[in-house]
Amino acid sequence: MSAPKPTLAVEDLCTYFFTKSGVVKAVDKVSFEIGAGEVLGLVGESGSGKTVTGFSIVGLIDQPGRIVSGSIRYKGEELIGASEERLRHIRGNRIAMIFQDPTMTLNPVLRIDTQLVEAITAHSDTDARTAWEQSRDALGQVGIPSPEERLKCYPHELSGGMRQRVAIAIAFLNKPNLIIADEPTTALDVTIQAQIIYEAQTLCRKTGTALLWITHDLAVVAGLADRICVMYAGRIVEEGGADNVIDRPLHPYTAGLIGSVPSHNRRGKRLAQIPGSTPSLLNLPEGCAFRTRCKFNDDTCLEEPEVTHPAKDRSLRCFHPVSRGPAP
Repeated sequence: MSAPKPTLAVEDLCTYFFTKSGVVKAVDKVSFEIGAGEVLGLVGESGSGKTVTGFSIVGLIDQPGRIVSGSIRYKGEELIGASEERLRHIRGNRIAMIFQDPTMTLNPVLRIDTQLVEAITAHSDTDARTAWEQSRDALGQVGIPSPEERLKCYPHELSGGMRQRVAIAIAFLNKPNLIIADEPTTALDVTIQAQIIYEAQTLCRKTGTALLWITHDLAVVAGLADRICVMYAGRIVEEGGADNVIDRPLHPYTAGLIGSVPSHNRRGKRLAQIPGSTPSLLNLPEGCAFRTRCKFNDDTCLEEPEVTHPAKDRSLRCFHPVSRGPAP
């Protein structure tokens, strides 16, 4: 009996931006899979290519950018090259995206109830009254008080955090098979952040929804994700089970991200940091993109590292692993 197809399979995805200054390889040979009910954390600094990866999946790359090669398969169906009509049917219905900025989701001239009801009726035969009730319940699930009153509001009448919760509710409305969440809790307080994460986990367990959680915050994915992909300069440099990656990182960049979390430092001790800054994607260093910031850098790193598998369910793009495999 053949294994079930993953909900999402990305293989050797390359998304480049062709600018006057040169070609920006925002996403370069990125591969990963997400199964039904699985949460995958995509982690990295700003400018590492995380958001462009998410936009590529749902076909929202604008000029001068374009997907130049690779494959994006949703339940076995190739999305690269699919018609705009097909992508419209999938977006917001089978694949939903939560943007970091809620103004990318909400129409400023329409009331909240209009936008939520239309998000439901556009993809189903649900009558307006039932859709309104589902919209009210969705706002309550993301922690919005007095949801019936909030449905009558326009986006500008809500706080930034409240607008983000509305955007998250819209993503959950049609119970999609895949949700791509791009830093969705950045504008929310810690209590609501925890509530949203709990709702996301509950949805995954109950409905088998796959979740791609894009973030720079390792503390969030440590308690949320089943697996973690660490991204740097347009490439995934390490992948593995969340516990393994957090407890025993292999790539020096991953170790640097974990070491720079403030809670890892004793009182009075200077905060650890990764030296330097993320290189320009227009002028990447020769060989390993991280070598100019890495204390293990040597002549070997002048070559581009290939993906290796140093342990079961681990992949790595580095010549000098910090540790030699998961703890026994």
